[in-house]
Amino acid sequence: MANFIPYGRQSISVADVEAVCDALTSDFLTQGPVVGEFEQAVADLSGCKFGIAANSATSALHVACLALGVSEGDRVWTTPNTFIASANCARYCYADVDFVDIDPQTYNLCPIKLAEKLAQAAQEDKLPKVVIPVHFGGHPCDMRAIYELSQQYGFAIIEDASHAIGAKFKGTPVGSRYSDICIFSFHPVKVMTSAEGGMAVTNKEPLAERMRLLVNQGVSKNKREFENRSPGDWYYEQQTLGFNYRMTELQAALGLSQLKRLTSFIERRRELVQGYYQLLRGLPVQLPGEADYAYSSWHLFPILLNEALTEQRATIFKYLRDHNIGTQVHYIPVHTQPYYQQLGFHCGQFPIAEDYYARTLSLPLFPDLSDQEQEHVVNVLKEAIDQAFIL
Repeated sequence: MANFIPYGRQSISVADVEAVCDALTSDFLTQGPVVGEFEQAVADLSGCKFGIAANSATSALHVACLALGVSEGDRVWTTPNTFIASANCARYCYADVDFVDIDPQTYNLCPIKLAEKLAQAAQEDKLPKVVIPVHFGGHPCDMRAIYELSQQYGFAIIEDASHAIGAKFKGTPVGSRYSDICIFSFHPVKVMTSAEGGMAVTNKEPLAERMRLLVNQGVSKNKREFENRSPGDWYYEQQTLGFNYRMTELQAALGLSQLKRLTSFIERRRELVQGYYQLLRGLPVQLPGEADYAYSSWHLFPILLNEALTEQRATIFKYLRDHNIGTQVHYIPVHTQPYYQQLGFHCGQFPIAEDYYARTLSLPLFPDLSDQEQEHVVNVLKEAIDQAFIL
């Protein structure tokens, strides 16, 4: 039987291992210089002035909401087609969450649906304080359209680019222009990894300073910021209630090393996407595309089964898994989760996202996936579909 092929997997080089070992044998394991180097490198890549490292993208999303003043009674909107962290970050701040249905082509938050919902919310005096568009699968949202709506209705924007480091909107890096804060994830299945870890980038210094304080227990060692007179160089101040969301030197060292290969990672992902376009031709599936404004980093390759196969999705999923193909479903719509249904959401509210969920499967996509393994994935998928039609 063939080796298991996951939907995503990290690519670790000798240089990556050496970088981590160098950090491990240095004078610092946490709060050292490598974290700062990694922050600046990601900020530079993103066309932003400031980078704030965190132990996860979820943590980065949380402090981003806090830095923008999200609190009880505020409203935060995001997409239902995302991992739960994109909504949970607002709930951590005791804010109310709502969702905007997705575009059927990009599977991202739909700017047309957003405009309609904002117009209704303005009439009811229920506008959001923050909107969190998610660059699903590495494909950028239509950020210009969302930004223009923010100027009209007065909400802040957090780009959840957990899938999308290296992606571009109209030739410019995601996060560089149309948002207040942008978040990246470095989980092992993402485009690049720091094992665990996340990053917030911004061009606004007050937001950067606030997030930096929040990831470090709310503690400042900057004498210029002290509220009390400093009795000596040992002195520090807790100036707000923060969190231990710090990234380690080991994680930052791996991230810095991986960043050197980011371009090649994305190029290989894009090659594999072209391979899927060829290999899947003629099958009863809808393939993900790329809008003319977008340069996707292709974190995921989600296909949609034709409606005739919808009832057989679980059977096809099991066949693939039984044959060591690690297909996955991205994502179960957030509003259908029990926690959010307890808050009043119900199935049927966001039909495009729900239809997408009912038919989607993510196929393996990662830089070290070989052409032969990709062909094997498609051959097994064909077998699975044939079996489903027999049933």
